[in-house]
Amino acid sequence: MTAAYETIQTRLVGNVLNATFNAPPMNLIGPEVVRDLVTLLEDLSQPTAPRVVVFDSADADFFLPHVDMTKVLEYTAEAAKAGGPGDASLGMLFRKLSQLPVVTIAKLRGRARGAGSEFLLACDMRFASRENAILGQPEVGIGTPPGAGAIQHLTRLLGRARALEVVLTSADFDAELAERYGWVNRAVPMPNWTSS
Repeated sequence: MTAAYETIQTRLVGNVLNATFNAPPMNLIGPEVVRDLVTLLEDLSQPTAPRVVVFDSADADFFLPHVDMTKVLEYTAEAAKAGGPGDASLGMLFRKLSQLPVVTIAKLRGRARGAGSEFLLACDMRFASRENAILGQPEVGIGTPPGAGAIQHLTRLLGRARALEVVLTSADFDAELAERYGWVNRAVPMPNWTSS
């Protein structure tokens, strides 16, 4: 894979693709990130694609903190380019991520809230930094339910009661509690963790 992306830095090591989000100032999911994800997911669907992709962030404080609320129409238009049946939404795009014929791993440091958390939930495995990983689904706090797969994934992984706790409280969860609940595979110490 040699494709160039505007907001995702890639590096192929053997049969593992490292994909690092780098969309300053804080990695909000906007049209550029969605455009790059649509292209990357298409590339990863090819028979010659790497067998494993590891997602992380160039920003130690923000993995994907949420969507850019000022650009909803623009990123939705980009998501529609992913094709296939269904609506033009991040939920449809993240469903495509969860169905890739490759193993998807997320290395989380910083904040992943709302759609950022839903991106992580669409990955096969999630590992979170004990030092600074924060997960949350804040949508109910602004009067709307999560819309890109959180309810389904959280219910499957955490069970109904804990999924309701996450969604209805709009609270932030650190890596250790997220691990205990089953939101992430493991909370690990990563004091000097740099993007791969």
